[in-house]
Amino acid sequence: MTYITGIHALNLNCSLDTPGDWHQSAIQWHTPKTKNINDSIWLDYGIETNSHIPENPGTYYTANHIRACLDLIYDGNFVIPQGMRKNFIVYDKYDNEIFEKVAMLKNHINWENIDKFMCSEWYMKWVRFKKANGI
Repeated sequence: MTYITGIHALNLNCSLDTPGDWHQSAIQWHTPKTKNINDSIWLDYGIETNSHIPENPGTYYTANHIRACLDLIYDGNFVIPQGMRKNFIVYDKYDNEIFEKVAMLKNHINWENIDKFMCSEWYMKWVRFKKANGI
């Protein structure tokens, strides 16, 4: 299944209590960033159905805000999700869920940069999570 992710998904409503990124008018919507769930470690986690996309008829599968950020991190794109904790996700209630999903990447070739990104976003909370989980 193909779904819309990345900056495009961050600029759509999702079922989470998160603001995402609201620069919708500055986004090119003709060819939104897509991925296939079969190419991901997280499979269908965080994929929502029946989402409406600006300038596109019909409904689509889309990543929720957490999944969109996870996809960006996995791809090594740390610029777009910079500020993820305070700007896109906002609420601490999602921290452990995010940590568990990011921890699945501990064998990823880019783990060192992923870890640095997480430290810059969550500081000691991420460090304590890693220590408690033997990462």
